[in-house]
Amino acid sequence: MSHLLSRKQFIRGAIMACTAMFVSAHPALAESNPANDKGQTIQLTQEWDKTFPQSTKVDHQKVTFKNRYGITLAADLYLPKNRGNKKFAAIAVSGPFGAVKEQSSGLYAQTMAERGFVTLAFDPSYTGESSGEPRNVASPEINTEDFMAAVDYLGLHPAVDRNRIGVIGICGFGGMALNAVAVDKRVKAVVTATMYDMSRLMGKGFEDSLSLENRTKILTRLSEQRWTDAERGTPAPGAHDFYVDANGNVEIAKRILPETLPANPNPVTEEFFEYYRTPRGFHKNSVASSGAFTGTSPMAFMNMPLLTYIKEISPRPILFIVGDKAHSRYFTEDAYKAAAEPKELVIIKDANHVDLYDRMDKIPFDKITDFFSKNLK
Repeated sequence: MSHLLSRKQFIRGAIMACTAMFVSAHPALAESNPANDKGQTIQLTQEWDKTFPQSTKVDHQKVTFKNRYGITLAADLYLPKNRGNKKFAAIAVSGPFGAVKEQSSGLYAQTMAERGFVTLAFDPSYTGESSGEPRNVASPEINTEDFMAAVDYLGLHPAVDRNRIGVIGICGFGGMALNAVAVDKRVKAVVTATMYDMSRLMGKGFEDSLSLENRTKILTRLSEQRWTDAERGTPAPGAHDFYVDANGNVEIAKRILPETLPANPNPVTEEFFEYYRTPRGFHKNSVASSGAFTGTSPMAFMNMPLLTYIKEISPRPILFIVGDKAHSRYFTEDAYKAAAEPKELVIIKDANHVDLYDRMDKIPFDKITDFFSKNLK
């Protein structure tokens, strides 16, 4: 069945997405259920509640650590079994945008731990089991900091060689990962999988289609929303899905994805819905599965380009991975062109954007393992 899409439909669908305790005396290695930044207790689920099966080949722990804003991040730590006193290379993982550690990032982390790495999949600030108020804020700066805080945590862990730390960013957290690694020279290698540059998407529209006139209208609408939020004392939810209709009216969705799939949906909406809103990938803690970010979150992304300093990742290597059928493919290819050597682009045959969230037959884990084994030694 073929779909004939108006440009507005396709843009709207594309923007919708991208969507046992270790205790130490050191403050960055915190216990479970810690006091959060408001002095309350974060309740970490101890039963296995992931969207993927638990592996018997690794040890799993729920952990927490703080970023430099004092926000407590909740994470799943995966460690190779039979470690002894050995120190391992480590990888911090996050994404997709709007997802939680129980989804794609946890699958990547657990799989890489099976392959001999200590891995950490974390919930970004304000989302999932991490702290931060108001809930469901997305921030290019704070989410970049979240990666660096994860590096702090890993580098202080007794099973980790702090000189052998890498990062994986999935979907919208691919852009955040590149931004973090550009400034954090402790990270020795970085992988992006099916990446989005959320600052480019929100600031310029899908395929850079947003005119200055319409960008100004959107920012005016979001600016006015700040008055409403200030008067109410709480931010209204709203998806990072907005466009200007033929009459110049700005429309902003109330959710990232609809509760039910409409008849004849555009392919991008259908693709994300099939992951986030079905048993395949649904998780109640996921913003993309269950609701929306705060409505004014896009303002910061529209004014803070994430990949400005991508060349400064060099001489540390970057591995870019994307599906040949991904609607988001141009983000990866353009980032690859902008990056300095050493860099590598891997295009997965017959894979769309969301296939690289969880399709074990599509995600090139052998390639990722070889990349980190070579560059974290």
